[in-house]
Amino acid sequence: MTGALSPLEVASGLVFGFAAPEELPQALEVGTPLEALERAILPALLRPPCLVSFSGGRDSSTILAAAVRLARREGLELPVPATNRFPVAEGSQETEWQEQVVIHLGLTDWVRFEFTDELDNVGPVAARVLLHHGLLWPFNAHFHAPLLDEAFGGSLLTGVGGDEALGIPRWARAAAVLSGRAQLRPRDILALGLAFSPPFVRRAVLSRRDPVLLPWLRPAAQREVWSQWVAGTAGQPVRWERRFAWWRGTRYLKVGMESLARLACDLRVEVHHPFVDACFSAAIAALPAEDRFLNRTQAMRSLFGDLLPEELLSRRTKSAFDEAFWSTHSRAFAAGWDGRGVDEELIDPVALKRLWDGPAPDARTFLLLQSLWLVEQRAGLPARELEQAVGGVG
Repeated sequence: MTGALSPLEVASGLVFGFAAPEELPQALEVGTPLEALERAILPALLRPPCLVSFSGGRDSSTILAAAVRLARREGLELPVPATNRFPVAEGSQETEWQEQVVIHLGLTDWVRFEFTDELDNVGPVAARVLLHHGLLWPFNAHFHAPLLDEAFGGSLLTGVGGDEALGIPRWARAAAVLSGRAQLRPRDILALGLAFSPPFVRRAVLSRRDPVLLPWLRPAAQREVWSQWVAGTAGQPVRWERRFAWWRGTRYLKVGMESLARLACDLRVEVHHPFVDACFSAAIAALPAEDRFLNRTQAMRSLFGDLLPEELLSRRTKSAFDEAFWSTHSRAFAAGWDGRGVDEELIDPVALKRLWDGPAPDARTFLLLQSLWLVEQRAGLPARELEQAVGGVG
């Protein structure tokens, strides 16, 4: 993987830093963003069965719609939307959005799985993944395990990277004002000055703002997390043309994709993330100033306006799955945890226990819970049984 997870990353649930930077292709080679997206999708369609990890949100709906149109145009087997549903997790309910997209696309084949607590952080699906592959980031990588099982020997398309490719970066307002795409407001003066300051000045200014607190961490660990966040934010490019190569080099993105690739390997499934494709990024980076988007809805309308209904292009809500991941298995493990096993230089076990005993624990602690569960499980397995369970993977 792109570097093993550090103790601080496990403790915080966050991945920091950057992998080796990658150059984007030349603009003349990539075509329009939609053309580039279709080229990134095509290899998956050529390896059926092609499933699309489909939640009903804007990212997965865009990938599904583009794949369906491309398959029909090229006379290929249609991709199949594949959806995990959690009837008991209220925040995850997307049925109406999902059905609207499927009906709009005229699809009749749709794989739907319903779960109660099976996809819990340390439930049966996660347990199989953890014992075989070890700790993976993000903590919910096992979410795709049922979809990968269904796609055996074929391919899986995801909407990973949609927020980064189509969202608005930290310095977008300053860049828009400078390019004339947005009118200057009095409060923009300071933002412009900060955006175009050297990174060390940005770091100094950002570091003085109130940090996002992770109350289960010791003060020194909290300061290091904040320092890492400040460094990453300060390093974001201001110029439109540069930011797409930058975000593709973020380590959290690389580690997350590698986790899914590991899960897919045993099933001979190829996983494709079209929004992360280098040519798609290059096509977005090459947009002329007048076509650059200032918000997510504008991006959806300008790039994919003929693929999806307007209601979905402009929706602002997103589903939440924390309730599905923190279910009976996690609660039982947390209730029986006595505070042992954590690195007390980084973590305050009393604060962590208090958080886990609460009604809605912070999802950034879920990776830590998995690490503690995994240590406990491996300690209780005989050597031969452990070797079989983990398949030789650390």
